[in-house]
Amino acid sequence: MKRIQYHQYGGPEVMRLEDFEPAPLGADEVLVRVRAAAANPMDFGIRAGRMKHVTGRRFPRAMGHDFAGVVEAVGDRVTRLHVGDEVLGGTPIKSAGAFADLVVAQEKGTVAKPENLSFEDAAAIPTVGITAQQALIRKGRLQPGQAVFVHSCLGGVGRSAVQIALAHQATVAGSCRDTARSEARELGLDPVVDFDFDPTSLTTRFDLVLDAAGTLPVKAARTMLKPGGRIISVLPTPLNLARSVLPGPFHAMIARPITEDLEEVTRAAGQGVLRLPIARTVPLSQAIPALTELEQNGMAKRGKLIITP
Repeated sequence: MKRIQYHQYGGPEVMRLEDFEPAPLGADEVLVRVRAAAANPMDFGIRAGRMKHVTGRRFPRAMGHDFAGVVEAVGDRVTRLHVGDEVLGGTPIKSAGAFADLVVAQEKGTVAKPENLSFEDAAAIPTVGITAQQALIRKGRLQPGQAVFVHSCLGGVGRSAVQIALAHQATVAGSCRDTARSEARELGLDPVVDFDFDPTSLTTRFDLVLDAAGTLPVKAARTMLKPGGRIISVLPTPLNLARSVLPGPFHAMIARPITEDLEEVTRAAGQGVLRLPIARTVPLSQAIPALTELEQNGMAKRGKLIITP
């Protein structure tokens, strides 16, 4: 079995495609043969050591969190999933390991894949979908008819949030690069502004402001917010988490592996409500150069990098 792993924190140069043996299954875990895995920005940050207080210093450490595949074995207490099930999910931050032939995942972070969803499309969903779902519904308490502003509306989390909000009968506006405004409008946003917009032009327009990139100034978000509204940031820096404790509309969040939330976004994907573009698909043997290029230069076109063992 092969997987991408590293023996020290660092840049793209520390990644290696190496032989490995999957860890013994815990009682609440499943072993999945990976058919597709998706890259997220957090994969690079974790490998660089930005979360070493969580991930620790034991090596080798594996790369990748979002996967889709087929269950090969289940732990003693697993009841919802069975051998042969087609599934999608995300691994815990500490273990990772989706860029591999096989991955061990927790049952609570793994759900059945809709039959009409390809493994590639399924792998693109977990992290960005569950983050958007929890930001809007759990933290944002979104209600039908409310107005939502999504900063970075065409990124993975932002695009997911736009589609989820529209499905909940909200009106949605957002920000993106000026050259991508037409794409955002086609997605259903109105108005669409560029990243350096003047927030006073949108004063007190929105019930919920979602910073899907972690780069929207809090002052700008407050300007756009209606009285009693909420600001949600998906960037859980120490400063943002401290700000969340204070009275006021600001809330930073860390996505959690809640089965019901993952099932909800998976159902939306199966119904065609939630769709994430795929920019490139590469085999596991060619994944390290593709991951390095993505990290250093971004995608030539918008969408997910998918790795297929």
